[in-house]
Amino acid sequence: MTSTEESPVLVDVADGILTITLNRPDRHNALTGRMHNELMAALERARHESDIRVLLIRGAGRSFCSGADVSDLSEPDVAPSAAQRVHSVMHGRDLVDAMLAIKQPVVAAVRGYAMGLGSTIALFSDVVIAADDAVLADTHVNIGVVAGDGGAVMWPLLAGLGRARYHLLTGERVTGSLAAEWGLVYKAVPADAVIDDALDVARRLASLAPLAVQGTKAALNRIVRDRVELALDYGLWAEAVTFLSEDHAEATAAFVQKRPATFTGR
Repeated sequence: MTSTEESPVLVDVADGILTITLNRPDRHNALTGRMHNELMAALERARHESDIRVLLIRGAGRSFCSGADVSDLSEPDVAPSAAQRVHSVMHGRDLVDAMLAIKQPVVAAVRGYAMGLGSTIALFSDVVIAADDAVLADTHVNIGVVAGDGGAVMWPLLAGLGRARYHLLTGERVTGSLAAEWGLVYKAVPADAVIDDALDVARRLASLAPLAVQGTKAALNRIVRDRVELALDYGLWAEAVTFLSEDHAEATAAFVQKRPATFTGR
């Protein structure tokens, strides 16, 4: 174990498997700036240690990751500045690039929520084992912002353009079982079996010839990289712009005040 239990990202290496545990269970593992940095450090470690054959990403507690914790951008009672918003959004490219740069296969074990940036982390993994009752969604539009941090890349690539259009334009949720039926994730299993099944996959991958596995992943990632270059930078730019919109401010206020939002397109 290379992190303490108090760390928001736990890292453990055993039998060639580097396990990354997102560790804010009380917030459904919503990603903070510190978590982003520690996750990036763990991914970078994997790139440089040849004895690591596979990565396994999971969440502590009931959920995988409920997305970015926007409250982390500033003090609790102070609205984040425009620069803070843009800087935070553009971190999405760093994370996608880091995941694509890893030569080893990445397995994601998804229970509970995998929302927004959390679904992006899961779907950029190479093999996703989800709970039947897991909840995957990209809910950016529901808070008045563009689904820009990877959803427009991976949802159509995995589930098809028609399904991606509907779910990214509405933010509607998908269960793990339906996600498996569509090919959005590899397999759905009962929630209490997710970790064991993901470990079984990780162990199988770790037992195979690493050059063969890594070369196959690299070839497949050329398809993903092509989609990333097509859509991601535009999506992140558009997301950053809409974070500064009146509609986003209205969505935030409506959520706090527990009322329907009224959008004006400004």
